[in-house]
Amino acid sequence: MSINKDLNRREFLQGAIAGAVLTGVPSALIAAADMAEMQSVLAQVPKLHNQTVQALQDWIALPSIAAENRNYPQGPEYMAKLATDAGFTNVEIVPTSGKPGVFGVIDAGAPNSVGIYFMYDVKQFDPGEWSSPPLEARLVDKPGLGKVIVGRGAVNQKGPETAFLGALQAFKAAGTRPPVNLVLVCEGEEEIGSPHFGEVVRQPKVTEALKKALGVFMPSASQDRDGGVQIDLGAKGVVELELVSSGEKWGRGPKNDIHSSLEATVDSPTWHLVQALNTLIGPDGHTPAVTGFFDKVKPLTPAQLQMIKDVAAKRSETNMKQILGVSHWYGDKSFYDALVQLESQPTINIEGLVAGYTGPGGKTVLPHRAVAKMDMRLVPDMTAQGTLQLLKDYLAKKGFGDIEVNMSGGYDPNQTDPNTKLIQAQVATYKKLGLDPLLWPRSAGSWPGYIFTSAPLSLPAGHFGLGHGSGAHAPNEYYVIESSNPRVAGIDGAVASFVQYLYALAWKDVTATQR
Repeated sequence: MSINKDLNRREFLQGAIAGAVLTGVPSALIAAADMAEMQSVLAQVPKLHNQTVQALQDWIALPSIAAENRNYPQGPEYMAKLATDAGFTNVEIVPTSGKPGVFGVIDAGAPNSVGIYFMYDVKQFDPGEWSSPPLEARLVDKPGLGKVIVGRGAVNQKGPETAFLGALQAFKAAGTRPPVNLVLVCEGEEEIGSPHFGEVVRQPKVTEALKKALGVFMPSASQDRDGGVQIDLGAKGVVELELVSSGEKWGRGPKNDIHSSLEATVDSPTWHLVQALNTLIGPDGHTPAVTGFFDKVKPLTPAQLQMIKDVAAKRSETNMKQILGVSHWYGDKSFYDALVQLESQPTINIEGLVAGYTGPGGKTVLPHRAVAKMDMRLVPDMTAQGTLQLLKDYLAKKGFGDIEVNMSGGYDPNQTDPNTKLIQAQVATYKKLGLDPLLWPRSAGSWPGYIFTSAPLSLPAGHFGLGHGSGAHAPNEYYVIESSNPRVAGIDGAVASFVQYLYALAWKDVTATQR
C-alpha cells in the first residue's frame, strides 16, 4: 500500500473515531467552541503520524534498565527532553537515593488538573531470544493485527506514553492548549519495584501540584486483540525480594564451593534453601502457608464479584488459556472461580532459582550459596512492609532465621472508586468510541499507584488509552501501529483517545459523583 493510501486510510479511520466520540454527547457537556476545538486537534493526529512513530522508535533505541544501571543519566535526560518538547514547562530531573525522576507541568489556565504517571525504564532483554532486534523498533507485519513495532518497551510503556505525548503535540499543532492542566511525574525504577518513587512525589512542589489534581492516570494500551476494553479499578501490591542461603550465614556447609563428593559429610546450603521454600506453601503446592498471610485480606465486595461475573460471561476462557499457554487453572477451577482467585488471592511466587554451576555439562560442586528470586502479590488491606515482616518471622519460626531476606522493591496495593470523575470520564470516552468497557476490580499486576491513592494525596488513580500490544517483559514485545482490525486502534487512534479523554475530564457533568 502506498504512503498516500496509508495516510488516506488513517485520515478516514481517524475521522470515524472522532465522529464516534462526538456522536451522542449531550450538548450541555461540551460547548460548540470546544467541539470545534477538539475537531481541530483531532485533525492534526494523522498529519503527525510519521513523527509519532519515529519518536517511539527513537525512544526504544535508548533503553534505561535500572537492574543493569544502563543508560543513566541518559534516560532521565531524554525523558525530560520529551516532556519539554511536548509542552511541559519547568521540567526538572528530580534526584532520589536511586535513579532520578522527572517532573513538569502544563498550566492551561483550566479549572481541572490531572496527574500523569510515566515510567522511562524498561525490563532487561536477551537479544538472542528475539525474532527482531529489541532496540531497532522495526515495523513488522503481524498476522491478525496489522503493522506493529517490535522492541523492548514497545507496549510497556513507551508506546502508550508516546501516544499521549503525541496528543500533546496535536494540541500544539492546532495552536491550542489542553482543556485541563497537567502534572507529569515520572520514574526510572518501575521495573525494579519503584523503591525510590516516593521521594519524587514527596518533593513539596510535586505534592502541591498533585493535590490540585482530580486524579492520576497512566497511559496504557487497554484493548485486547479483539478490541475489548477493561477498566482496572486498582492493582495488587508487590514485594520483590530474594532469599539467600549461604554457608557463611548458616554456620553450616562450606564457605566456598567444594567438590560434590563431600555432600556425604558436609551440609548443603542449596538443600537448606529448598527446604525453606517448601515451608512457604501448603500441601497443595500453591497456597501460601506463612502465618498471618491472609489475616488482612479484604474480601471482594458483591459489586466486585458481579464485575468478575460480567467479564467471565464476555471473555473467552479458551483464548485466555491459549494466550497463557496453559491447559488448566489451579485446582481445575471453573473460569469464574479462577478469575475470583486471581482478583482476591495474595501469592508467593518463585521467579528463579540460582545455585552453583548452571553451564553446559556438569561441574560436580557443592555450592556454598543459593538464591531464590521471589515476589509476593498483595491485595487490600495488606501492606508491603507488614507482609515482608510476616515472611521473616515465619522463616525464623521454622528454623530458617539464617536465610537472608533482601527486599529490592515493592509497594502496597491500590484501589479506586468507580464513581470518581477519573473513571467515569474513561467510561464515557470509551462508550462514545463505540466500545463497551468492562469494569475490573483490580489488575493482578502491579504499579505504584498506591503513592497517589494513599494519604496525604488520597487521589483516584488508574490507566487509560486505546491501542493494543503484548509481550511485556518477554521477547518480541510489540505495539500496534497500523491495525488491520477496525475495532482495534493503531497508534493514531490511541493518540486521538487521549485527546478525547482530556476533554472528557474537562466536562462538568461526566458523572453525578465527582471527587
